[in-house]
Amino acid sequence: MKKFLIVFFVILGVIFLVGALIGIGFFIANMNSPKTNSGNTSDTDVQADGGFSLSDAQKSALQAFGIDISTIPSYITPEQEACFTLALGADRVAEIKAGAVPNAIDFFKAKSCI
Repeated sequence: MKKFLIVFFVILGVIFLVGALIGIGFFIANMNSPKTNSGNTSDTDVQADGGFSLSDAQKSALQAFGIDISTIPSYITPEQEACFTLALGADRVAEIKAGAVPNAIDFFKAKSCI
């Protein structure tokens, strides 16, 4: 029985060590990977076409969902608006346009339209 416990704990230790080494490898590989936000603003120029503006409450809600509000487009195409209408319904789209705060259900329903 004593020999069994020794073998069991040695195997457990080896599995733990291999897992730790794999975890460290992923951590080091992630440190060396290029970052997605390079700070180059020329790729995301904002159009000043007077499209729409979000209320402070709408901006707060989007930030709560983990969305960077600087990446929100300033103009919604007719195709996107039609997609929003199909996903949320015409009444809800009109409410949001009027300044209502979108909730999590609205966000997940309309996520594919953005």
